[in-house]
Amino acid sequence: MNVIMALMPWAIIAALLCAAIFIKPQSVGSTIIPSALERRDQFYGLAELKDGSVLVSGSYGKVLSINKDGKVSRLDTPTRKTLQDIAVWDSTHAVAVGNDGVIIFSGDAGLTWQQAVDVPRSEVANKLNRVRVGNDGFAIATGEMGAVLASYDFGEKWQRVREEEDVAWNDVAILDDGQLILVGEFGRILLGRVGSEEWQEVDSLQASSLMSVNFRDQLHGLAVGLEGLVLETEDGGHNWNAMEVGLTDHLFDVVWLAEQKQWFVTGSLGRWAVGKGGEWENGILDKRNLSWHVRALPVGNTLWLVGANIGTWDGERWSQLRP
Repeated sequence: MNVIMALMPWAIIAALLCAAIFIKPQSVGSTIIPSALERRDQFYGLAELKDGSVLVSGSYGKVLSINKDGKVSRLDTPTRKTLQDIAVWDSTHAVAVGNDGVIIFSGDAGLTWQQAVDVPRSEVANKLNRVRVGNDGFAIATGEMGAVLASYDFGEKWQRVREEEDVAWNDVAILDDGQLILVGEFGRILLGRVGSEEWQEVDSLQASSLMSVNFRDQLHGLAVGLEGLVLETEDGGHNWNAMEVGLTDHLFDVVWLAEQKQWFVTGSLGRWAVGKGGEWENGILDKRNLSWHVRALPVGNTLWLVGANIGTWDGERWSQLRP
């Protein structure tokens, strides 16, 4: 009995070794594919393709495609950096920009993406906040440390068009005649022109940061920013006047609703306002869900919003996409 007890541990070890060598584990079940839209996601960019589908960019390098039937699919991208904005030229060409100076571009409507190389960088900070596109493959991206980068080949190659400085440029408007209007921190506004290195500083008479700017024609534009700041111009950005729209919360985006002939602004805590001139109304998308939204995009009769979540607004009802 003593001999058996002494040999038993060695017998167990030998059996385990045999199992490890000769018994091969078999996989059971199938791989779990994560949902394209997850609860942890945050989104920052919106663009419409020619077929009416919507591209959305956001955290973890995600680009989602939402077709007209509401089906959501994730497109493969070469980065995990948060993508702060996305824009589309035509039925094939698209570009997205984001954290750490990342820029990706597509030539097949977002089905595949490539990362731009040799993008000008700062030694301090490189977050790119916004990208706007113009004619003939022109694009301009704005961001931290005075980043104003231009591309003339649908986002493949980029060059700096302003010297580095300690300011974040948050948005830029490109007018049909090539005029550029930059807005950024501390209420700063710059006027420039495509292909020119000359810039004109405009005194906005405001200290709050401006987050977005948009024009409905060559002369009439709106800029919005922190603490409910709304500025209006009627002369192509040379002069700006503060407007009261009934909000004091941060505002992050402004778009022109062509069919309604009104401006729409969106921001923190689900706040929105719509109107023009001295006639505005405002409200909250959903009092049960005070989420922030940083981009708005009119697509037909639908207004898409993204930020802490993705959804549509018809002027009365907020419809959120669920994971």
